[in-house]
Amino acid sequence: MFYKTKLKNNLRLIVSPISKTKTVTLLVMIETGSKYETKAISGLSHFLEHMFFKGTTRRPSTLAISTALDEVGGIYNAFTSKEYTGFYVKVASRHIRRAFDVISDILQNSKFESGEIKREKKVIIEEINMYQDTPMHYVGELFEQLLYGDQPAGRMVIGTKKTVSSLRQKDFLDYLQKMYKASNMIVCMAGNISSSRAKKLTEKYFTRLYKGKPKPKPKVKEKQTKPQVLVHWKKTDQTHLCLGVRTYNISHPDRYILALLGIILGGGMSSRLFISVRERLGLAYYIKASPEFYTDSGYLVIQAGTDTKRVKKACQVILDELRKIKKESVGKKELTKAKEFIKGATSIELETSDAQAAWLAKQEILTKKLRTLKQVFADIDKVNSRDIRRVAGNIFTNKKLNLALIGPHKNKEAFRRILRI
Repeated sequence: MFYKTKLKNNLRLIVSPISKTKTVTLLVMIETGSKYETKAISGLSHFLEHMFFKGTTRRPSTLAISTALDEVGGIYNAFTSKEYTGFYVKVASRHIRRAFDVISDILQNSKFESGEIKREKKVIIEEINMYQDTPMHYVGELFEQLLYGDQPAGRMVIGTKKTVSSLRQKDFLDYLQKMYKASNMIVCMAGNISSSRAKKLTEKYFTRLYKGKPKPKPKVKEKQTKPQVLVHWKKTDQTHLCLGVRTYNISHPDRYILALLGIILGGGMSSRLFISVRERLGLAYYIKASPEFYTDSGYLVIQAGTDTKRVKKACQVILDELRKIKKESVGKKELTKAKEFIKGATSIELETSDAQAAWLAKQEILTKKLRTLKQVFADIDKVNSRDIRRVAGNIFTNKKLNLALIGPHKNKEAFRRILRI
């Protein structure tokens, strides 16, 4: 159950009351992220997220902000993606006013002092170093770079050392005024709170938001006519790879079919790829398959860490499984297992107030629609084996194949030659 309304200032409010909990989560999500940035300010959305915690006119330092939430045992953080940015606080329900007071304060009264910006640049550069030194994470970034190239969708959310180093106070203030508008924001609450109280608190605390329409993001451009390979040389004991294909955006009617296809291929320890690549051949410690849905693009990717000497073999086994699933119908028992896997995992995930708030807010940001679990599960149950085979046949083609690798490799043509389905 949820309640949704639009306030007089065009701020959207979503409330999901949960009576059997003593906590409540306040999440403010903004429809902006790295896809809204130009190349010159790449990484600004993420940097701005950091700066909201550096001091306001009321709470002049990071310590003052964190102390206000630590005093009530709050759990709090923020996150930035390519299409949204979020700030949340989870507290005992009796402290919800404190959560509102702090979150509204940082979003409406932050100072963005030049000295703090200068200091935080060093922190973010170390964050970039951390990601680049973590192949399991960084290979996913390279995969999106391979897919989308030199456009916002192909750049890292965190930006580059060059762009982060060049940002100035004016960049933050300009971006804030362009993107952090009431019409572009959602206040989402889940937990032990009524919709009427949530509305009163939102109207009281969020009164100084920018008005007007935000700057739209550029549409993703996609063009691929043959298999693509990106090799990032790094001296490692294990090669990390992402092998995947372009698919559908989040509003596509086949999105749940694709989600089930991902589960069948690599959604658990009984999935096809886990059994064939790890259990039977011992080619990898981890292997998984998952779809990624954006508002205007999407992909299905298989990621693994494998013995460097046998990475081509691992790729060939993965490709064999893709050929198989597009040629042979999935059995009723396997499809039912995949459906119950998704429904069970989703139900478990949404047991907490913070997860429910994020689930609802992301729906509103990415699709402009709110759906109940019952509605989502009904769509999942409609999928049959013919749907799986149809979608597999549509996406698993040579011209849609993409492979990104991190490891001690230099000859990408050798990998391109094996990309055949």
